[in-house]
Amino acid sequence: MSTMTELALLDATAQAELVRKKELQPSDLVEAAIQRIERVNPKLNAVITTMYDQARKAVKGALPDGPFKGVPFLLKDLLATYAGVPMKGGSKFLDGFVPVQDSELVRRYKQAGFVVVGKTNTPEFGLVPTTEPRFTGVTHNPWHPERTCGGSSGGSASAVAAGMLPAAHGNDGGGSIRIPASCCGVFGLKPTRGRITLGPALGDMTNGLVCEHALTRTVRDSAAILDATAGPMPGDPYYAPPPERPYLKEVGASPGELRIGFITSAQSGTPVHEDCIKAVHDAAALCTELGHTVEETALGIAGEEAISQAFIAVFAAGCTWSLDALAKVTEKKPARDLLEPGTWALYQLGQGVSACDYLTGWTMLQIVSRQIAQSFEKYDVLLTPTLAEPPLPLGTLDSTEDNPLAGLFRAAAFVPFTPLCNFTGQPAMSAPLYWSDDGLPIGTHFVGRYADEATLFRLAAQLEQARPWAKRRPPVSAFD
Repeated sequence: MSTMTELALLDATAQAELVRKKELQPSDLVEAAIQRIERVNPKLNAVITTMYDQARKAVKGALPDGPFKGVPFLLKDLLATYAGVPMKGGSKFLDGFVPVQDSELVRRYKQAGFVVVGKTNTPEFGLVPTTEPRFTGVTHNPWHPERTCGGSSGGSASAVAAGMLPAAHGNDGGGSIRIPASCCGVFGLKPTRGRITLGPALGDMTNGLVCEHALTRTVRDSAAILDATAGPMPGDPYYAPPPERPYLKEVGASPGELRIGFITSAQSGTPVHEDCIKAVHDAAALCTELGHTVEETALGIAGEEAISQAFIAVFAAGCTWSLDALAKVTEKKPARDLLEPGTWALYQLGQGVSACDYLTGWTMLQIVSRQIAQSFEKYDVLLTPTLAEPPLPLGTLDSTEDNPLAGLFRAAAFVPFTPLCNFTGQPAMSAPLYWSDDGLPIGTHFVGRYADEATLFRLAAQLEQARPWAKRRPPVSAFD
């Protein structure tokens, strides 16, 4: 097996196996990936920085003998830094910024044997759940190019769905792995808070709202990548309890008879599209067929308005902190002409959030976290829609100078489910189990107990076996 198309069909685990058996060299995998990117990316704009020279140099040297030796990989162009390679973050504000050190996560990717061939597009600073930045351009959904691929890890999800590579880095501060996974029909898991270090530059980000991981086509790749990257580094302020055994061993292990509670309505009262409700009922029926106990439930959280205000305060303050921190390393001052209208408005909003407001907001979110945790005394897993709507038409979340926060407020109606797990810190995944009648992927959201990714991986593998989603091919792809 050596053709570009044949390799596109293989996940990262299978590609690494070819290298281990010496059936192919790492250079074969990398060159095939480069060909796929060059063929498909002009239609999607998922990859915005190519690193072909670095990748070719890496495979000519002695790659670490890790589980993914020689497998090509993409980095989301936000947060995880690669020394000597520009980071744009979807923003004119970062034009010309070149990090001087690898983040610990990037070091672990390299140690696992991954060969980074490029960086993927993101909305400006990852602030909205669609990947349409003015600076680096729109990324298209390979299932329907006029629809959003989601965000903020939209470039990574689009690239993986289109078969450019089997896996790509993502991060998640309000659903930014799970949202594009749903929109693009791939698998995306947000790990437990503190599962993967943000060092050495950060202890955590916005009190742990943000987590790192990846988007993949298969469950086993997600598990094996988490095995290779999880764990703290010295000086981390906290870290998630380590698993009892490698996550890869959970893939294929019996989950037992799980107690699953499903929810189809949003706590905020936001209407949920019938296709997203159908996806939950379909997943609930499948889980029942697989031997699990499934019943409808409700979170029963009180004070939605106060929760929204708390989240806005924390989110806006986090935006201001991020830009002011970047200003120190870029030697640029945040300014209206360097930022999109929504980012500039959020930055100004965050300037008005006091330290007391911020801590009060987090206290409210922690109270809600305790309320949600009570559900897991009765259930092993909660099942919800990933999104309240199918992938939106491009432009739906645009903001203007006259109404700069319009996109962010519209986004809240699109993503009422995923942010809960960012402030509770729980692991959650979007599984591509359902497609609408018009061919759009509709992800299904499963939430696990704190630090219990193991149960999610067992369940995900069972669902994947029952309904093998990786066989599906989007209209725009490298699979043909």
